[in-house]
Amino acid sequence: MLLRISPQNIQDADIDRVIRVLKNDGVIIYPTDSVYALGCYLHSQKAISKICDFKKIRPEKANLTFICSGLRQISEFTKPISSPIFKLLKKSLPGPYTFILPAAGNVPKLFLKKTKNTIGVRIPDHPVCAAIVERLGSPLLTTSLHNPEDELLDYYTDAENIYQHYGEKVELVVDGGYGSIFPTTIIDCTAENPVLIREGIGTTDHLF
Repeated sequence: MLLRISPQNIQDADIDRVIRVLKNDGVIIYPTDSVYALGCYLHSQKAISKICDFKKIRPEKANLTFICSGLRQISEFTKPISSPIFKLLKKSLPGPYTFILPAAGNVPKLFLKKTKNTIGVRIPDHPVCAAIVERLGSPLLTTSLHNPEDELLDYYTDAENIYQHYGEKVELVVDGGYGSIFPTTIIDCTAENPVLIREGIGTTDHLF
């Protein structure tokens, strides 16, 4: 199903339809402030398996990010955040950044790496994405739709093209306007000083 939601005119009924899909073990493709992404309910093992099948990866190898509604929700799934890192998050979010942080004990082991107990967190600056996560009441587990090695990146910017190519593999494609082909900037904040892992669409002038 393709569902068009205007970022300038978000209807509660449309967001409710998205939430029903998510809470019934569905996988959605939805817009963010960078690329379109695959998303599912954090507590749906069936949906997580669907995403891993889609990406052709094993769950323990998947780099799945927690899309959160705000800093308070981020703090529920991470260990206590130092004052300098908190200021960095507050300055950068919402925005096209993924921050790697030490995971709290309530994070399912499935999402933790064997070498490091860390998770990636985001607060995208996109009204549709924000409305979904706020109504869901829980982080949206997510991974980018596109394969960085794929040359046909135009397929990933237009929701109608996305629906034509991937509509049968997911329960819902949310059309929230054109997306970007550029990924987020990734910052590792597990040590005292943040480390740039990947430079993406988010600027880094204020980070270092």
